[in-house]
Amino acid sequence: MTKLEQIYEGKAKKVYRTDDPERFIVEYKDDATAFNGQKKGTILGKGAVNNRMTNLLMQMLEENGVPTHFVQELSDRETVVKKVTIVPLEVIIRNVSAGHFAQNYGVEEGIVFDEPTIEFSYKNDDLGDPLINSYHARALKLATREEIDTIVRLAFRVNDLLKEFFLTVGIRLVDFKLEFGRTSDGTIILADEISPDTCRLWDKDTNEKLDKDRFRRDLGQVEDAYQEVMRRLTGKTS
Repeated sequence: MTKLEQIYEGKAKKVYRTDDPERFIVEYKDDATAFNGQKKGTILGKGAVNNRMTNLLMQMLEENGVPTHFVQELSDRETVVKKVTIVPLEVIIRNVSAGHFAQNYGVEEGIVFDEPTIEFSYKNDDLGDPLINSYHARALKLATREEIDTIVRLAFRVNDLLKEFFLTVGIRLVDFKLEFGRTSDGTIILADEISPDTCRLWDKDTNEKLDKDRFRRDLGQVEDAYQEVMRRLTGKTS
């Protein structure tokens, strides 16, 4: 497979066309942003961690019936993925109160919910990724009712699988963001990434933060946290 021209560059990744019209190559960067790009920095080694971790988890999800865009890992930072059109909805699943949920509703962090919550954000940087409900999403023609139903079903399935998987390596999955895409035949599949950039991950016993909140909140040892998550995951899967 031949890597051709770059067609997209986001906050954390670059996407390249290939000589196969149904395949893209994703390259993960060390760049870090927070607060809709207002805070910027670099987390050394982040790209390699996020690439490898995403691929490990997506393969696990595939084995358990969740369709994903993963095809083949090429290198520490590059992966072949299926060509998709991203549905412009960020899907957030929460198992524990933290971040915006705690701020918006005036509750302390760390409250374990009786059941997970789900919310959507309109994927639009200019608007600040505002919260949106399924009726708004349909009104804006971002997705159909059937697509939203599929996304919700898959998101909760991903949550069940990831929660169980992370607990086996002593990590609590607090909340996380997913993105989905449409393949050329219209099938909805999981896309984007699953990493410390997109998940809140706390040590099960100490509640130590092992994710991007260390960067957002200037807690220090950001690179160490990312590497610790990767160390635990590769220790389990090696």
